[in-house]
Formats: sequence, C-alpha cells, structure tokens
Amino acid sequence: MKIYLVGGAVRDDLLGLPVKDRDWVVVGATPEDMKKRGFRQVGADFPVFIHPDTGEEYALARTERKQGHGYHGFTVHSAPDVTLEDDLRRRDLTINAMALDRDNHLIDPFNGRKDLEAGILRHVSDAFAEDPLRVLRTARFAARFAPLGFTLANSTRDLMQQMVTDGEMEHLAAERVWQELQRALNERTPTVFFEVLESCGALAVLLPELTEPKPYRSGLAALACTSNQNETGEVRYAALLSPLTPEAVKLRSEALKAPNDYRELAVMVARYADELRAATGPESRLAVLEACDVWRRPERFERLIAVCRCLDPPLAPDVAQQLRQAETAARQVDPRVLMQDGYSGKALGQAIRNERLKKLHELHGTEP
Repeated sequence: MKIYLVGGAVRDDLLGLPVKDRDWVVVGATPEDMKKRGFRQVGADFPVFIHPDTGEEYALARTERKQGHGYHGFTVHSAPDVTLEDDLRRRDLTINAMALDRDNHLIDPFNGRKDLEAGILRHVSDAFAEDPLRVLRTARFAARFAPLGFTLANSTRDLMQQMVTDGEMEHLAAERVWQELQRALNERTPTVFFEVLESCGALAVLLPELTEPKPYRSGLAALACTSNQNETGEVRYAALLSPLTPEAVKLRSEALKAPNDYRELAVMVARYADELRAATGPESRLAVLEACDVWRRPERFERLIAVCRCLDPPLAPDVAQQLRQAETAARQVDPRVLMQDGYSGKALGQAIRNERLKKLHELHGTEP
C-alpha cells in the first residue's frame, strides 16, 4: 500500500497558497485493507474512506469509463493494480494531476508543474470531454487564478466548445450547475467565469438571457463592481442578473434552483432599482420601503442598496443614505401606541402608514 497527497493541496502548496483541504490517493489496497486500518467508507459509488483520526478523505486509485451522458454517466473501476498515473490521468487539469509521496517527492506525469509555472490551465487528456461538469470547473479555476495571470489553453477551450456543440452541457443537473456557479460568484474575479463560458458557448446553454451584448456587458460590469466591493454571493448574483426583467430573473433562478435568498434579492433588484433611484420625496420613499418589506427584512434592503450602487446609472451614495434615514425615521412609529388609541385591522395599518409618512415629512421639513 502506497499513499499520495494529490490534487489541489499539491497545486496550492506549489503556488505558495494556503492549503485548505488535503486529499489522498491509496495505491495497492482494497476496501477490506482500509477498513482493517480503521478507515470508514463513505458513499457507495466511489471507493472513498475517512481517516479515523484526521477526518481527511482517502480514495483508492481508480479509473472511470463513460457509460452515458452527464455527470453521473460513469463506471468506476478500483483495484490494487490501478496505478497512481492511471488515477491522475482521469483528472481534469494538469495542475490538478500532480501528487506528493511520503518523502515529499513530486510525481508529475502530465507536466502540471510546467503549466503551473507558465500560468496555463490545460486538460490532462481527451477524457476531459467525458464530464461536462469540467467545463464549469475549468471556468471557475480560471476565475480563481486569473489574478495570478493564469489563462486557458486554446486546445482546452476548443475541447470545451466541442462539448457544448455535442450537447453535453444539457445533461447537467441544475443542482450541480448551481453549486459551481455559486462557488464561482465568490471567487476574486467572478466575471472571468462567465467570460470563459461565453467564449466556449456554454453561457448560451446555462444563462441564455445574458448572451445578448447589452445585458451581458451590463451584468458583468455590475458583477465586477460588487465583487470589487467584496459583497456577498447574493449581492453578486443579483448584480449579474440585474439587466433582466423580474419575470426573467424568476424563471432563470427557478431553472438554476437558486436558493430563495438569492432569487428574492435578484427579483427585487430587477423590480425596484429604478424606483429606488427615483425616490426623492417622502411619499415615494415610503412606497419603496413598503414594497421592499424593509420592516421585516432590513438586511435584504441593505443588500438591495449594495446592488443598486453598482448599476448603470448607480444609486447615488447620498440617495442611499437618505433612504436609510427615511427607514430610521419611519421605524420610530410604534404600532402599540396606535393600538392603545383604539386602532385595529385595516384602520391600524392605515394609521401606521400615516404616522410613518408624517415622520418622513418631518425629516424633509415639508408638510404632509
């Protein structure tokens, strides 16, 4: 039995980056050998085991053969005679197909270190084309390493384009697409992810509403702005879809199976961005605050402002501050006082609104 550190941990160590997770490959062992040593097997399809002390993943060396479409269309073969090189050959990119042995010697059969030093993202073999998820993963790695000067090899881009032409992307489960998209949104340069997808034709399959030049440019510009501001994934997603109509945002978010907080904020941006920019008086500002449900969801309102400050035209900082002041003033109204005065039902709701509007007029120095 031989054990090797593989994949991202080797890559990041060579790049001088923090190593977050460590994955191991075991050559020359059977599942029974692993269990005898106290490892716990997880999953039925892949020979992966959890170390009894560290909790790290140890996978038996394996090969894969394509049997159908999509991410799950593989037959996995694992046996003691599968070599380390066999295992590394099935990986996506050369920079992810390196290993370290117990003596810290680098095993690099596909010249990953050379590509790492040159800043090239290159596929290991034509087996890359068997897994459409690798199109998204490669685009995500491009987004992650673009600040370090990495670019995509032309041959890999051509292969990704052929995969799109062959219809492989259409077999990806929405959950897998969303997982990669969500991760990409939180990279340092998330726009690169979508630029790579656009360059190989995958964007037209996954986000067809953004393939027209104007929404594509506007969405990526807003995304770049929010990522430069280090905003959350929800804010970045809403910025990306900001050129679309509320209905288009809703339908695409449902197709992607985006979580509710992502979908709700994106729809709100599409619906209320213009109203926020135009809200200059007490009545219009109260109407916007009500429409955005700021009383129950103040944190979402702040995210809405964060997106709108990155749109074209942007929400001006002074307007954003005035909206926050209007919210603070309106919150001074205590419904319990009005209830003590005898208001209830619809009358109570109207009385609360009237008092809030009065507070906003006082803030503006105007008469109701």
